[in-house]
Amino acid sequence: MGTKKTKNRWLIATSAVGIHISIGSVYAYSVITNPVKDIFDIEGSAVKWAFKIAILLLGLSAAFLGRWVEKVGPRISGTAAGVFYGIGILGSGLAVQLESLPLFYLCYGVIGGIGLGIGYITPVSTLVKWFPDRRGLATGMAIMGFGFAALIFGPIMQMLFDGIGVSNAFYVLGAVYMILILISASYMQKPPEGYVPEGFNPEKGKKIKADIANIDANASLKTVRFYYMWIMMFINIACGIAIIAAASPMMQEKLNYSPMEAAAIVGLIGVFNGFGRILWSGLSDYLGRANTYIIFFAFQVLAFYFLPKTSMEIVFLILLFTVITMYGGGFATLPAFLGDLFGTKQLGAIHGMILTAWALAGVVGPTIYDVVKKATGSLDATLEVFAGLFVVALIVSLLMKRVVSKAYKKMDKKLELANS
Repeated sequence: MGTKKTKNRWLIATSAVGIHISIGSVYAYSVITNPVKDIFDIEGSAVKWAFKIAILLLGLSAAFLGRWVEKVGPRISGTAAGVFYGIGILGSGLAVQLESLPLFYLCYGVIGGIGLGIGYITPVSTLVKWFPDRRGLATGMAIMGFGFAALIFGPIMQMLFDGIGVSNAFYVLGAVYMILILISASYMQKPPEGYVPEGFNPEKGKKIKADIANIDANASLKTVRFYYMWIMMFINIACGIAIIAAASPMMQEKLNYSPMEAAAIVGLIGVFNGFGRILWSGLSDYLGRANTYIIFFAFQVLAFYFLPKTSMEIVFLILLFTVITMYGGGFATLPAFLGDLFGTKQLGAIHGMILTAWALAGVVGPTIYDVVKKATGSLDATLEVFAGLFVVALIVSLLMKRVVSKAYKKMDKKLELANS
C-alpha cells in the first residue's frame, strides 16, 4: 500500500456526513407533498406513497446490497449511492414535468430508495473501522447528518419551489445531491489492515475492548444476539415514528396548541432527533452499548405511559423531546453496537439486515397508532399500547446485556488461560 496508506480519519468522517446530509433530505419530504400534489391534482396521501416506497427500498437495498457494499469498498458503493439518489431526484423532476405519477413513484421511491439504502450503510461500516477507540461518536456524527438534513434542505427546497418551479427545483436538488455525494465518496476508503489511531496508546488510555466475535453476515443470523437487536430496533423505531407522525395533532389535543405552534414544535423535533444521535452514540462509548439501550427502554416505558396524562406544558415537552433524542440515538448507537457484537468483517451487511426492522416499523408503527386511536378514540390508550411494547423491548435489552456480559467473561477467561 506504500506510504500514502493513511488518510485523515476526521476527513473520512466529514465525507460520511456529506453523504448522510444529502440522502437525509428524504426526511424533508413533507415540504414536497403539497407542491407535487397540486401539480398531479391528487390527494396528499397518494403523493406520500413515494416516500413510503423510498423508506421500504432503503431497508431492502441495505439488507440485500450490504454484502456487495463490503466487497467493493466505500468509494465504489458511495459513488453508486450518488448516482442512484441523484438520478432518482432528477427523474422526479422529469416526472413532475411530464405529470406522470407512476414515473414519480419509480424515480423518487424505487431508484432514489436504492440510493438511500446504499448511501446509508456505506459510510457507517467504514467509520467503525477508522474509529476503534470512539465507535459511537464516529457513527453518531454521520447519522446525525441524516437527522439534521431536513432542517438544512427543508427551507432550501421551499425556496426553490417558490423561486424556480417544482420540476426545476428537483433538477437543481438532484444535481447538488449527486455532486456532494460523489465528492464525499471519492475520499472514502477502508483503513489499512490492523489500523490503530495515531497517538493512541491502549496502555495509557481507555483500552479498546475486543469484539465479541468477528463473523460474516450468514453466521450472525445463527446467533440470538442478532434477533435481540432486531426486536429492540423494531420497537424503538415503530414507537418513535408513530410519535413523530402524530406529534402535531397530539400537542393540539393535549396542550391546546394552535396548528402553527404545533408546527414549530415539529421543527424542534428535527433538532432533537439530530442532537440525540450524536449525544447518545457518544455517551455509549462510556456507558456501554447494552446499558444505553436499557436506559432508552426503561425511560420510554414511563414516558409513553405518562405523556398522555400530562397537561403541564414543560413536563410534556421534556418527555417528548427526550423520547425523540432516544429515537435518533437508537439509530446512531446501532452500528457501533453491531461492531461490538459481530466485529467489522461484514458490518455493512449485518447493519443492512437489521435495517429491515426500519422498513417494517415505518409501516407498522403509524398503523398501530391509527388503528388503536380509531378503535378506542383515546390517546391515553394508544400510547399505553406503545408503553407495553417498550416493556417487551426492555426485557429483550436486559437479555442482551446478559448475553454480552457472558461473552465478555468467556473472552477474559480465555485470555487468562492464554497468558498463564
